Formats: sequence, C-alpha cells, structure tokens
Amino acid sequence: MGSAPPKCWHKRMWTRRRADAGSGAGRPEGKPPSPCRRSRAAAFGFVVVMTGCATYHPLPLARHTRLVSSLSDLDTRVPAVTRNDPPQSINVSRPLGIAQVGLLAILNDPDLRSEWGDMGVAQAALLQASLLPNPSVALGSAALLGGPGSTPSYAASLSQDIASLVTYRARVRAAREHVAEVNSTLLWQEWQVAQKARLLALEIYYGDRSLSLAKRELRLASSEVQLAQAATAAGNLALPAVAPLLAAKASAEQTLVTMNVAQIKRWQSLDALLGLEPNVRFAIAEPNLPPLPSPLDLLISRLPQQRPDLVALQLGYSSAEANVRAAILGQFPAFVLGGTWGTDTTDVRSAGPLVTFDLPIFNRNQGKISETKATRRVLHEQYLARLDNAVGSARGIVAQEHMLSAYLPQARQAAEAADNLAGTARHAYAQGNLDERSLSDYENTALQRALEVTDLKRSIGEARIALSLELGLGLPITRIVPPNRTSLE
Repeated sequence: MGSAPPKCWHKRMWTRRRADAGSGAGRPEGKPPSPCRRSRAAAFGFVVVMTGCATYHPLPLARHTRLVSSLSDLDTRVPAVTRNDPPQSINVSRPLGIAQVGLLAILNDPDLRSEWGDMGVAQAALLQASLLPNPSVALGSAALLGGPGSTPSYAASLSQDIASLVTYRARVRAAREHVAEVNSTLLWQEWQVAQKARLLALEIYYGDRSLSLAKRELRLASSEVQLAQAATAAGNLALPAVAPLLAAKASAEQTLVTMNVAQIKRWQSLDALLGLEPNVRFAIAEPNLPPLPSPLDLLISRLPQQRPDLVALQLGYSSAEANVRAAILGQFPAFVLGGTWGTDTTDVRSAGPLVTFDLPIFNRNQGKISETKATRRVLHEQYLARLDNAVGSARGIVAQEHMLSAYLPQARQAAEAADNLAGTARHAYAQGNLDERSLSDYENTALQRALEVTDLKRSIGEARIALSLELGLGLPITRIVPPNRTSLE
C-alpha cells in the first residue's frame, strides 16, 4: 500500500531529537510548536499507521516447465482424511492400480494447481466482507484575511457509516457460503480429474491387450500371404487367390496402426494429467473393479449430500439467498452518524452531532434486489437440472452395465469355443488333414472373439467407473491438499 520513508530520514530525525534533549534546548513555555515540527510529527504518525499495511512482493512467472520425466519425481504423498488416519504414500515402483493413478492425477495435475487460486479469491472476498467500514475524519482550516475576527477558524468531524452495518451479517454469510461453494467445486474438479485418469488407465491396460491380439492377427495374415505367394511362384495357386489375402493383411495393418495411434493419444493424455513428459510410460496393474453398488435407489436418494457438485450448487444457492437478504436490507438509506467540532474567527467554539442520510426517492436498491433475485432463480433451476441429470445418468449407466455384463458370459463361451476349434485345426493341420487357409480362418475367428471379450471388459469397467462418479462413491470425500500447496500467496 505504501513504503516507509528512507532510513536516512529516520536517522536525521532521531539524531536531532537526541541533540535537543542532551543540550537542554527547548521551545519557550507557551510557544506553539513550529510548522516544521508539526509536519515532522504528522509524518511520523503517518509512518506508524502505514507500517500495518500490505507491501508489494513480485511473483515472477516461471521460465521452465514443471513436467517431470519419472514417476518418482511426482508428489506421491496422500494426506490423511482425518486426524486419526496416518498419511500414505503411493508406491510407484510397482504396477499402479487405476485407483492409484487417479490419486496421482489429483496430486499432480497442472490444471488443478491453478484452480487453488479460486479458493484464495473466495477467502479474500470473505475477509473483505468481514471488515467494518472505516470511520471518516474531516479536518478544515481557514486563515483570517480580514474583518472583525481575531483568529483563524478550525473545523473537525468524525463520522461512521451506519447503513453498511445493517447488511453486515447477510454479506458475511453470503461470503462464507461462497467459500464453502468453491471448496465443494474444487472437490468435484478433483473427482473429475481422478475419473478421467482412471478411465485412461483402464483403456490403456485393455488397449495393450487388444494390441497384442491385433499383432497376432497381422502375423497370421502375413504368414498366409507368404505361403500363398510361394504357392503362386511354384505354380500351385492361381494369382487371383492371393488378392483377398493381401486385402486382409492390409486391413490388419491399418487396424494395428489405428490402435497404436489411439494408444499413444491415451498415454499422452494420461501423462498430461500426471504432470509427466509425453513420452513417459509405466506399468498398469490389471483392473480389479468392485461390483455394482446397491441398493441403487438409496444411493440415488443420497446424491444431494454425496456429490460435491450438487453440494456446491446448494451452497451457491444459500449464498444467493443471503445476497437477496443483503439487497433487501440495502433499501435502508445511506446513513452516516458522527460529531463535529469547530471554532470560528472570533474564537467561538462549538460542537454537536452530525447526521447525513439519503432520501430514498429515486434509488431504493431496486436494481440490486432484482439482480440478486434473478441470480437466485438461475441457481435454483441449475440445481434441479443437475440433479435430474445425475439421477438419469446413474440409472442409464446401470442399465448399460447390466446389458454388457449379461452378454459377457456368452462372449466368453464363444471365445473359448473358437479357441478350442483353432486348437483342433492346428492339430489337424499338423497331421496334414487341413490346409493353411482354413487354419488361418479358425485362428482369426479365435482372435476376433478374444478381442470382443477384451472390448466388453473395457466397456464394463468404464461403466462402473462412470457410475462411481455419478453416485459420488470411491473417491476422497475431502479435498486432497498436498503439503507443498497448503498456502497461497
């Protein structure tokens, strides 16, 4: 807000005072202090007041990236949710489960780091709302230039705004509700980041399985083409018979390229969430997802208290309610109460109360009242829409999961049957009872069935992760604040 006078100024002032005291010098009795001494005293008082003000400190921008090249460089400490729970650390030397990947994303996501400023802004707004208005002081002086007077005139007044005290409690309540709203919103953002990371980890795990099967399919197609080309060169196979095999190989190659590109994009997205360089890879453990939670109706009924985004909307609505109350109380006209003291040029002294207020003729705070009521209505409708969407999404995901889970046993049976047939075909081929093309068809069918099972498992896992977010389950119920981010500047 301001800077203190230079140190040399303090030194000269205090040296002069010590010299005056040591020499016994002083002004004659009854003589008013000189203007220089009065100005110095006023300046000293100003410095004392200003020492309690905030000072400026620069916060330079970073010149280097914060991305790291190893999991060991990430923040792996998970703070305790309650005081009785010990803090935990994620072991990154082992394959990570999808739940651990979600926690690492919360702890290290670069975008979440920037969101902490919202809490600082909300807390600053609460501090501002909690502060009482400063009293006002007015000082005046008029020099005597002529006339019957004998002295200059002086005037002083001290006043306090009373109207702001009327809305004080409503304003503070609105600011407190807003802080709680921001806190819940940040928790919901953490949950969304965790869900995205968990889904990416799940897709990467099953994507690797699908890639392995696609590579096997390409090897089989390549083997068929080589055998067919050899047979064609020996004159045992007509050239048109090679064309379908070449088309099948090209399709397998294209499928493998597409799957590789998709897998690279998943890894890059996950690395970005974790604050890693885009070329970092690590082992992901086989997903072990719990069954669907039940009873579903009870969990859905708890959504308004369980999901952070719904809690945030409720708190935002409470803040809007308090703002409406403050706006209605703001109809109280501006009212300033204080006192005055003064002397005129004939040295007549007077003092008395000072009252200043507005006449509420044109402005009765109608605009602010209408604005706060409209904001409250918007939040009211947003909450209902979000609640309806949450309930509908949860029930829809459950229906999808039930359908996928019902089809999974059939897909497994078909894959097992296709694999058994491929084994029988290989045995027949070894005995010379089956040709190469028929063997490849059996093996390709077994691979396609295995891919179908893998895709179903991935879809079921995605549905269960999405349902856990919709129901507000399986994630920390409080915000995770790493030790190195407990304070904001």
